[in-house]
Amino acid sequence: MRSVKHHLIHAACFMLAFPLLQTFSAAQVVPGTGTRLTQVGDDFEDETWKWIPNGVKASREQDEQVRSPTGVSSNKRWFESPKRGMPDHIVRIDTPPGGLPGSKGSMKIQTLNSGIPGINSMQMEQDDLIMACSSRVGIINTSRTPNCLTRIYLPPFDQWENRSGSHFGYRIDLKTTISEKEKVFLFSKTVRKQEDYWPGFFVEFHSSHDGRFKEDEAYLIIRGNNLGHEIKSLKLSPGWWTLGMSVTGDGRVHYYAKQGVSNLTPGDHLYSGTPYNYSAEMFATHFFNVCNMNDGRTWSTPIIIDDPAVFTAN
Repeated sequence: MRSVKHHLIHAACFMLAFPLLQTFSAAQVVPGTGTRLTQVGDDFEDETWKWIPNGVKASREQDEQVRSPTGVSSNKRWFESPKRGMPDHIVRIDTPPGGLPGSKGSMKIQTLNSGIPGINSMQMEQDDLIMACSSRVGIINTSRTPNCLTRIYLPPFDQWENRSGSHFGYRIDLKTTISEKEKVFLFSKTVRKQEDYWPGFFVEFHSSHDGRFKEDEAYLIIRGNNLGHEIKSLKLSPGWWTLGMSVTGDGRVHYYAKQGVSNLTPGDHLYSGTPYNYSAEMFATHFFNVCNMNDGRTWSTPIIIDDPAVFTAN
C-alpha cells in the first residue's frame, strides 16, 4: 500500500502541473477564431478580379533587383514579393468541385521562370504572393492572438511537377526582438534589433519517377521546431484542404490542418512551438510560395486557393 506521504506528493505535483496544462490548452486558439478582418483577405468572387504584373518580376534575394513597380492584384489585396518575385500565372478561375459552399471563384497560382528573370539556374527556386495586411490594418501585436487560414486545392498527382521536394508553401510573416553582438573597433557590444521570420507549411511531393519512391505521394511539412527543423505531418491526397495558424501572446505558433473545407476544430491541431526558438511579438501577414525547377521548361504544380482570411481573437 502506498504511503499517505506518497499520495500527498502525487497530489501536489498534479496541482502544480494542472495550471500549466490549463494554460497550454487555453493557448490553443483555433484559426478562424475571433473577428475576421474584412479589410484584408479575399474570396475571389469578383468576376473582374485580375493580376497586374507591372513588368519583369523582382529578385532582390538573388541579385538585389526589385524592378519597381511590383505586381499587384486589381483589388489591391495582393502584391508581388520584392524579395523573390511573383508567380508567372496568377488567375481567377471557377472554384473546383468540393469547395466552399456558394464559392464561384478561386485563385490559381503557378510559375515557370522562378529565380532571376532570364536566367535558368537549373535548381529549385521559388516565387511569392503576399497578402496586403500590415499596409491595411497595421502590424498586429500577438497579444491580440492573430490567426489565419486558407483553403487549398491540390490537383491529381499526374498534374504535379515531376520532382521530389517542396512544391508549395503557406507561411506567416512574424517579427520578434533579438540580441546580437556587434563589434565596434576592438570592443563588442550587445544590440537589440527586430528580426523577421517566416514559419508555416510546405507541401512536399515524392515522385515515383526518381527511384526512391514506389508511388507518387505528398506530405504536409511544418516549418518548424525550435531549431528551425522541419516536422513531417499529414499525408496529403489530391483535393481540398484547410490550413491555418494562430499566434498567441506567449509567442508560440500553433499549426492546424484538415482535409476538406469545413472550419478547423481543436481536433485538427498538429503542433505548437517557437520556431527557431523565437518568441513572436508581431504578425505582419500570411503569404504563399510556389516552387519549381528553374530550367525554363517545367511549370510548377498548379495550386488553387480560396478564401484566405486573417482574424484576431482578442
